[in-house]
Amino acid sequence: MRSLWPLLRRRGFDALIILATVLGTAQVAFAGESADSPRTTLWFCVPATALVMLPLLARRRFPFGAPLAVWLLGPASSFVDGHLVPFVPSISVAGLAAAFLLGNLRNSLEAWLGLAVVVTGAAIVVYHDPSHAAPELFFVPLLFSIGWLAGYALQERAEEAEAAEERASLAEREREAAARIAVAEERARIARELHDIVAHAVSVMVLQIGAVRHKLPDELGEDREALQGVEQAGRTALAEMRRLLSAMRGEDDSPELVPQPGLEHLDSLLGEVRRAGLPVELHVDGEPPSLPRAVDLSAYRIVQEGLTNALKHAHASKADVSIRYRGDELELEIRDDGAGTAGSDGLGHGLVGIRERVKIYGGEMTAGTANGRGFVLNARLPLVGTRR
Repeated sequence: MRSLWPLLRRRGFDALIILATVLGTAQVAFAGESADSPRTTLWFCVPATALVMLPLLARRRFPFGAPLAVWLLGPASSFVDGHLVPFVPSISVAGLAAAFLLGNLRNSLEAWLGLAVVVTGAAIVVYHDPSHAAPELFFVPLLFSIGWLAGYALQERAEEAEAAEERASLAEREREAAARIAVAEERARIARELHDIVAHAVSVMVLQIGAVRHKLPDELGEDREALQGVEQAGRTALAEMRRLLSAMRGEDDSPELVPQPGLEHLDSLLGEVRRAGLPVELHVDGEPPSLPRAVDLSAYRIVQEGLTNALKHAHASKADVSIRYRGDELELEIRDDGAGTAGSDGLGHGLVGIRERVKIYGGEMTAGTANGRGFVLNARLPLVGTRR
C-alpha cells in the first residue's frame, strides 16, 4: 500500500483520463440511433472523441499546450458534428479539467489567454448544438469559467504560500547571519578587553623587572643582563600587543582611558539602572574571593547585559541580581518580572555576548521564562584553576 500511494498520486489522473476516453469512445460506438446521438460516421466520431481528451496526458510536458488543445479540438469537432461534444459527458469533464489546468498556470498571460479560449470554445460548442437553448450560451461558458477560476485561485494561494516560505527562509538566513556577526563582534570585544588586561599586567611586570635590575649590585652583572633581556622581551611583547589592540579596535572604538569595571562597581551600575526606571535589588551569598581580573570583568558584563535586556526588552517592573560565591565557582542570576522576552540589544550583545563570555571559562548558562512570566538568566563561571 505504501508503494501504491505514490504511484496513484503520480499516475492516478492519467488513469482517469484513459478511463474517460475509453468510456467516451464506447458510448459513441454503441450509441445507436437517437435524437441526440452524433450524426457523422463512427470513423470520425470515435477518433475525434479520443483526440479531444488524450492531449491531457501531455500536461506535464506541455502545461499550456495540452489543456489548450482540448479547447481547440473540441470546438473544432463541433463544426463537423454539433451533436458530438454535448453527447459525450466525458468530453465535458475533460474540458472542465482543462479549464482548471489553464487557470492553474503560473504564467498569468497564458492563464488569461486560456480563459478567453475556454469561454469562446464553450460558446462555439453550445451554438453548434442543434438542441441548445438561448440561456445555455451564457451559463455553459460560465460553468467552465468557474472551473478556470478554481484553478486560478489555487495557483494564487500556492504562490502566496511559496512567497511566505521564501520570506521565512530569507528571515532565517538573515537571523543566522546576524547571529554570526553578533558572535564575531562580541568575541572581538572580549578579546580587546582581555588584551587590555594582559597588556596592563605585562606593563607592571616590565616596570618591576626594570626596578629590580637597577637595584642589583655590580657583581651580579650576569643576573642584570638576564633581567635586561627579560625586560626587553616584555617591552617588545607589549609593543606588539598594543599594535594588535590598535588593529582590533574599530574606527569608532576609542582606547579605554579608565580601568575595566568589575563586581566592585556593581553599586554604580545598579544605580544607573534604577535611575532609568527599573528597581533592582542585589543579593550576595558567600564571602567574595579575590577573583582573576578577566573573570571579574566578565561577571560584571554578564550582569550588565542581563539588566540591559530586562530594562529594554522585557518591560519589567523590578529585577533581582544574585551573586553566589560557591568556592569553586561563581554563580550569577538576573531575574525580572517582565514579559519573558529578552535576548539582545540589537548590537550583537545580550544573550549572545553572555554565552560567549561563559564559554571562554568553560562555564554554563541557562536563560528562559519563569512560571510563564518573567525572565531568569543564570550563569556559572568556574574558579578552579583561574585564581590569582
